[in-house]
Amino acid sequence: MAQIRLGTAGWTDKTLIDSGWYPKDANTPEKRLRYYASQFPMVEVDSTYYALPAEQTAATWRDRTPAEFIFNIKAFSLFTQHPTPVKAMPADLREAAAGETGKERVYLKDVDPAVADQAWDRFFAALEPLREAGKLGAILLQFPPWFPISRANKDYIVACAERAAPRQVCVEFRNYTWMTDDNQKETLDFLASHQLPYVCVDMPQGYSSSIPPVVAATSDLALVRMHGHSDKWESKSIAERFGYRYSGKELDDWAAKVARLAEDAAETRVVFNNCYRDYAQVNARQLAERLGI
Repeated sequence: MAQIRLGTAGWTDKTLIDSGWYPKDANTPEKRLRYYASQFPMVEVDSTYYALPAEQTAATWRDRTPAEFIFNIKAFSLFTQHPTPVKAMPADLREAAAGETGKERVYLKDVDPAVADQAWDRFFAALEPLREAGKLGAILLQFPPWFPISRANKDYIVACAERAAPRQVCVEFRNYTWMTDDNQKETLDFLASHQLPYVCVDMPQGYSSSIPPVVAATSDLALVRMHGHSDKWESKSIAERFGYRYSGKELDDWAAKVARLAEDAAETRVVFNNCYRDYAQVNARQLAERLGI
């Protein structure tokens, strides 16, 4: 079987710290990351979606983790066409990002391309300590529910991948049109033709952002993100949205799917995003045991 890495989306959540998952002596940010990295070979960083990272922060992550540890990085919200608070931009870019209207939140279409270029450049520059150390995993492009299948949107995905190269991106959709019965093959063929990893998702169904749990590898890297099955998926409460524990039966089913997926890729990464208390960490360890990792 090809290499399989399992991890979780983050390691700093307050409810995780309060859950008792960390040993009592892991009582500082450094000790918590070192402990987390002793338990899992990878982590997904979601804070980079909310604000551009700092190079010193990435250097700290590099220094506190083993040589083979991998950080998958969620792309900044502006890059995936989500609404972005102007205050999340670097201070010297805020006035230009807000434009003449002085908006507090902006979309990519609102921002001067030169400002967006600066944001991309700073995003990549901040991640250099990880890239140079061989610890930069894939950059997650999670597109919003208002990003349907279209030629223009395909072109934008390719443009993001080309901008990021030689760094690797991966693609997660939240608009159902990409994965309808009629469009599923077209979507997977498009990604495969550009060697772009498709992010398989397990998530609640029946919502406008729901994507079916299609398991497919479209490059040498395969990814799965496990969001749980909360019946309050659209809640603004993190506890309600992600407070879901996978059952043994669900994990058995996913162990079989991940094993099959790994047959089609050189490396497979599974990220548990049911990040409330220690649910993600416990479920990731349970799945690892089922996979014999």
